[in-house]
Amino acid sequence: MPFPSPGHPAVEAYLTEGYDSVVGMSSRFAASICARLLRLQTEEGVSGPIAEIGAFEGRFFIALAHALDPGEVALGIDIFEWPDAGVKDRFEANCLKHGIAPERRVTIKADAGAMAPADLLKHAGGKTLRLIHIDGEHSRAALTKDLALATACLADGGLLVLDDMLHPGYPTLMVTVQNYLEAHPEIVPLCIIDRETIVAATKFVLCQRSWFERYQTRMLEIFKEQLWPLGADFEPHWCMVLALDTRLAAIT
Repeated sequence: MPFPSPGHPAVEAYLTEGYDSVVGMSSRFAASICARLLRLQTEEGVSGPIAEIGAFEGRFFIALAHALDPGEVALGIDIFEWPDAGVKDRFEANCLKHGIAPERRVTIKADAGAMAPADLLKHAGGKTLRLIHIDGEHSRAALTKDLALATACLADGGLLVLDDMLHPGYPTLMVTVQNYLEAHPEIVPLCIIDRETIVAATKFVLCQRSWFERYQTRMLEIFKEQLWPLGADFEPHWCMVLALDTRLAAIT
């Protein structure tokens, strides 16, 4: 099954020529889909900055930043201490090497879970965020805090992208997501981006309920070659599943 077009020549070039050279575990399939979702937002009149919680060395961050319109900025948030103190310098160097100039990004060395929404919005120039990718500490407590921060800073029409969902190494994160969805009925799953491997794991994309039909209508056409036929049942909410392998199990 082919990868979907990311909808941006700069993203396409980076995914083809540079993505695998940046240390990280994020899926190229997911990066292509999220870049295309940013273009879809632009087409639907949603604009503004984006943020990644857990930027690490910049693999996924660079793809997202290339998908932004002129004047929009990407915020990279990380404690930048793991696996060593040089990770922040490598993040900055990777951004420069792959075409994300300093004026197009803001590097924030901080624990996102300890940030107040006002602090994050200040870094974003007072603007709410149209996409927030959460790939921070993989614990229930940390994800709960990151979701609270992201929800408070999300723009109308914004998207929350959650990394390493359904990962066998972090099985309890789904409990946090389910608790969050029950506490925030205004937010629903928009799609699941299936894994490439155990390392390049599944992502959930969430949106405001008021935007679900609007986005879904467009996405069913944009990603028609990547649609897994049965979709995902969140009881009672249904959303699409985007996958490289869209086969159903054979019944014999």
